[in-house]
Amino acid sequence: MKIEAGLFDHMVVQRNQKNVSEAEFSGTCGGQGPIVATVRQGKRVVKGFAAATVGKVSRGKVSGCLKGLPAGGPYDIELKAGNETLSVKDVLVGDVWLLGGQSNMQGCGYIPKKPLAVDPLVRAFYMDDRWAPAKDPIHNMWDCVDPVHVDLCGGVRPGKPAADWGVCPGPAFGAEMRRLTGVPQGLVACGHGGTSMTQWDPKRKNEGGKSLYGATERRLVKNGGRAAGLVWYQGCSDANAEAAPLYTARMKELVAALRRDTGDKALPVAIVQIARVVGWGAENAGPWNSIQDQERRLPRVIKGLTTVPAIDLPLDDGIHISGKGQYVLGVRLAQAMQVLRGDRKAGLPPIALKKVSIETVHGLGVAVAEFEHVSGKLCAGSRPNGFSLVTTSSSTNLFDTELDGPRVRLRSGLSPAAMAETALYYGYGTDPYCNIVDEEGRSLPVFGPVRMGVPRAVSSFARTVRVSAFQPSAGKLEALECPASLDTLGMATRTFGADFCDLHEEIGQHGGRDEVVYFACRFACKEAMSLALILGYDGPVKGWVDGKFIAHDPNGVNPAAGEKSKARFKAAAGEHEIVVALGTNRGLAWGIFLRLERFGVPKGLLLKGPQAYTMPEFLG
Repeated sequence: MKIEAGLFDHMVVQRNQKNVSEAEFSGTCGGQGPIVATVRQGKRVVKGFAAATVGKVSRGKVSGCLKGLPAGGPYDIELKAGNETLSVKDVLVGDVWLLGGQSNMQGCGYIPKKPLAVDPLVRAFYMDDRWAPAKDPIHNMWDCVDPVHVDLCGGVRPGKPAADWGVCPGPAFGAEMRRLTGVPQGLVACGHGGTSMTQWDPKRKNEGGKSLYGATERRLVKNGGRAAGLVWYQGCSDANAEAAPLYTARMKELVAALRRDTGDKALPVAIVQIARVVGWGAENAGPWNSIQDQERRLPRVIKGLTTVPAIDLPLDDGIHISGKGQYVLGVRLAQAMQVLRGDRKAGLPPIALKKVSIETVHGLGVAVAEFEHVSGKLCAGSRPNGFSLVTTSSSTNLFDTELDGPRVRLRSGLSPAAMAETALYYGYGTDPYCNIVDEEGRSLPVFGPVRMGVPRAVSSFARTVRVSAFQPSAGKLEALECPASLDTLGMATRTFGADFCDLHEEIGQHGGRDEVVYFACRFACKEAMSLALILGYDGPVKGWVDGKFIAHDPNGVNPAAGEKSKARFKAAAGEHEIVVALGTNRGLAWGIFLRLERFGVPKGLLLKGPQAYTMPEFLG
C-alpha cells in the first residue's frame, strides 16, 4: 500500500470545526476491499480506532478519511487492506497554514545569536515534500520538488545558503499560534523571492508545479486539500507604475481562488504590509506607497482578511526584514490571525487609522490622526517619527509630533486652510524612519495619501517673479494705485529656493524704514477660467490682475502663512499679469506667498488630481 496524498509520517493534519481530524487520503494498493486503521497514542489505542474502517481499495485505488482523531498527538497509524499494511508514524492533528509571497516570506533574514526554539509540535512541509519540525530555513529551495522554483532561478537549481541565513516569519508564527491555541501547527512553505502577482496568477493553476499557484495547490492537495488559512507577504515586485494600480484586484482574485480550492469560503488570510526598501529613489515612492496603502485597505474589500504592519522592523539588508524582526513579525501575524478567527482572548486587531482632522493652535494648523485598536496608548522610544504632511512642493514642514493616547497631533507652519490642501502620510517614501507603536509593541500602519480636507484645484507657488527696487512708503496702501509702468521701478527677475518669496535680508538692510516693494509675474490660461489669487504675507498688501484691483489687506502682520487672503476674478484664455505690492511694515515684513486657485472643476476630476484638468501656468 502506498499513500500519495493526505497522510504521511510527521505531518500535521488539519482539524475540523469540531476540533478533530477529517483527513482524506488517497494512494494505490494491490489489495482489495475495506481499509481498517488502528491508531495509537504512545502504547494506548485511541478510543474508536481499534481496527476502525476508514476507507476502501477499489481497482487498485485507495480512498479514505481518518475522521475523529482529537487535536493533538502524536499518533501512530496502522492501515490494513487485505494482506497489505502501511504504518504512518508521528502524525499530529491541529492547524495547517499556507505560507505564500516573495522573499520576505521565503526568508532572507540572518539567524540571531539566540535562535527561535524548535518546538516538536510546530512542523513544516518543506519544499522537498517532507514533514519535519519547523526550523529556519523552511523554504529549502535547493531541494525543491516543484520545477517553478528552478525555472524562476533561470533554470538553475538554487544553491544551499550559509548556515546562518534564511529566517522567515513562519516558524515564529507557528510557535505563537501553538501558544495561543494549544494545538499543533503545520506550515506549508510556498514562497519564492522576487515574484509578482502575475507570477502568482491563479489562472496558471493548470500548469501544476510549473507555476507558483499550481505548486501551492499541489502541495495543498498532497496534504489533504484543507488548510486553516493563508499567511502572505508580497507586493514589492508590484511596486511599479504598471502593476500597482492592479494590486487590489489581483489580491481579490488570489484569495477567491484559494477559498475555492480549499473548499472554505471564509478561509482567513493574514497579510503583511510591505515595509521599506533602501536605495530605490524618489521616483519609486508613489507606487511603493500605493501598494502599502492598498494593503492597508484590503480588509475593507476582502472579508476575512487582516493586514499586519512591519514598517518599524529592522532590516538585514536593503529590503529584507532581519531575523529578529521576523520573529516579531511572526508573533504579530499570529495574534492578528487569531483575532480574525474570533478568539476574544487574543487581543485587538492590528492598529488602524480611524480618522483625520484639523485643529487650530496659535493661528496655525494642527493635523490630528486618530487610531483604533490601540492597546494602551501610542508611544515611541525616542522622538516620534514617521509622519509627513505633503504639499505640492514639500514634505518637510512638521516641527512637532505629539502622542496623545490613540491620537497623534502634528504641528507645522501651515495655516489651517493650507493644511486642508495637504495629504497626510505615515511612512512616506520608500525608506522612512517610523518608530510609533502601542504598549504591546504593535506598529502603526503605513498609510497615505489621506487628504486632510476637500480637494481643491490649487497651483504650485510662484517662485520665479519680478521684484522691484524699494519704493517710498504708502502706509496701509489704501490709496496706492497699480503702477502705470513697472519698467520705472527697477524690476529684476528673481527665482526663490522655496515657496516663500523671501526678501527679509534686503528689508533688514533698510534699517526699519517703512517702504513698498512690488512683485510681478505673468500666467497663461489655455481656456477661460474662474480663479482666485491666494496670498500669504506679513505686511500690508494690495493686488491687481491686468491692472485691475482685486485684493487689499491693510493690516497684514507676521507670520506670513501660506494663505491669508483669497480674491476671486475671471481670466480669459491667454496671458495675464499679477502685480502685488507689499508694505515692509517698518522692517518687520519678509515677503509673500503667491499662487492661484481654479473654481468650477468637477469633484470627480478633483479627486483624480491635477493631471485630470487644466490649470493656469506661471510664466515668470
